[in-house]
Amino acid sequence: MNLKYFSLNEFNCPSLPNSGKNMDSEFLSKLEHARELAGIPFRITSGFRTESHNKSVGGVANSSHLSGVAADIAVGSGNERYVILNALIRAGFKRIGVAKTFIHADTDFKKPNSVWTY
Repeated sequence: MNLKYFSLNEFNCPSLPNSGKNMDSEFLSKLEHARELAGIPFRITSGFRTESHNKSVGGVANSSHLSGVAADIAVGSGNERYVILNALIRAGFKRIGVAKTFIHADTDFKKPNSVWTY
């Protein structure tokens, strides 16, 4: 997949080099679209995860990161959070988690549409 705004390495699990290649192409396409709409960089703090890494960071057992359909995006200011959230929604994301320092977005169709806070 040819990405304009991201490198697959940005989605690597810290415990597994080159694991960004396990990211779902439809998820990445949707994230690229959100990035285009936002007009600001998205800094990925978590993409693909191995089971052991997911457990070490407190991820849930059925985390969408395990199947490459999720990413966490760093946020700083309230305006940046708004711009990223707005772009994710406009790009069609229907599963979004909002935390103090990041926004989680996924396309896990096995789970219900939801917006939550951490």
